[in-house]
Amino acid sequence: MKKITSLFLILLFSIVTLAQTNNYNVGDVVDDFTVTDVYGIEHNLYEYADAGKHIYLDFFYDTCGPCQTWQSTFSEFYDKYGCNDGDLVMISINNGTDSDEEVLLYGETYGGPFNLPPAVSADGGSGSVNTNFGVSAFPTFCLIGPDRTLLNRDIWPLTDITTFEATFPNGVEPEVMECTILEVTETQNVEFTIVPSVSNGKNISLVMDHQSASLIQVFDLTGREVYSQNVNTNNMVFSLNVSSGTYLVKVTNETSSATKKIIIR
Repeated sequence: MKKITSLFLILLFSIVTLAQTNNYNVGDVVDDFTVTDVYGIEHNLYEYADAGKHIYLDFFYDTCGPCQTWQSTFSEFYDKYGCNDGDLVMISINNGTDSDEEVLLYGETYGGPFNLPPAVSADGGSGSVNTNFGVSAFPTFCLIGPDRTLLNRDIWPLTDITTFEATFPNGVEPEVMECTILEVTETQNVEFTIVPSVSNGKNISLVMDHQSASLIQVFDLTGREVYSQNVNTNNMVFSLNVSSGTYLVKVTNETSSATKKIIIR
């Protein structure tokens, strides 16, 4: 039993030590990259750095057990510090084996009750970033500073969100702030279903649960209204002529309202 335990610890140590950015050492200037997340939004590393941000990267793949375990913690970290609108930026980078659809499902399944950080799949260019950083075990969390240098190549092991917070450089005290992403709320008074929840924007069905809607509105994540229609129905089909991304569908009846997400591809 002692030999088996020792072998397990050796294997575990080997896995953990591999979980890092093997192509860069702390203090190295990392290469720039531009990727597109699963919502169609571009992210450029140097633009974030030059804006004075500290950037946390989460390298993952969808069937990785430890990645699944800690995704909600990374999402909580993202949510607590302003959903990339504050001093910190968080981006999840797939290893290059998963599609947009697979990464979306991964986030919805393992992201917990938080706003999800932008995630980049193979479709958005994640594979080349993973290769450039030399990540060979997952998850790997690293930190890049405003000077474009690697500050932490392997944030591990994790305990909770405080593990990430312990990596803040001396003198850096990021502001805790609410996300500007609109809250998605549901009430017992307004219940509805959107089919499909991921679509090309054509022929979206909205079905009320034993109620009638009086107003349907759609907002982008900045709060800008992109669609509005006064109605008096419990079942309708509508289309959205908008760019790819995440939108919020708000349905109002005579007394209250509720909001749900929809993704346009």
